Amino acid sequence: MPVVFRDHGFRFFFYSNEGDPREPVHIHVAKDGADAKLWLHPVVEFAYNHGFDARTQRWIMTCVEDRRDAIEDAWHDHFA
Repeated sequence: MPVVFRDHGFRFFFYSNEGDPREPVHIHVAKDGADAKLWLHPVVEFAYNHGFDARTQRWIMTCVEDRRDAIEDAWHDHFA
């Protein structure tokens, strides 16, 4: 489970086994028992959210949008 980055106690990561065939590029985020998954394309959007309130979701979305290139680079490096 590669962790791409941490920010304010949130862990942004993906799983090494992302399905067969592999799912499109996405990122998981977790903190204090809450978790979510966001797709990166065609736009950053939530695939699911379990426990994050609306304000936190907006913050997470901004974090992922701001680091989208780094997330994609980490994904492609890991699965290359």
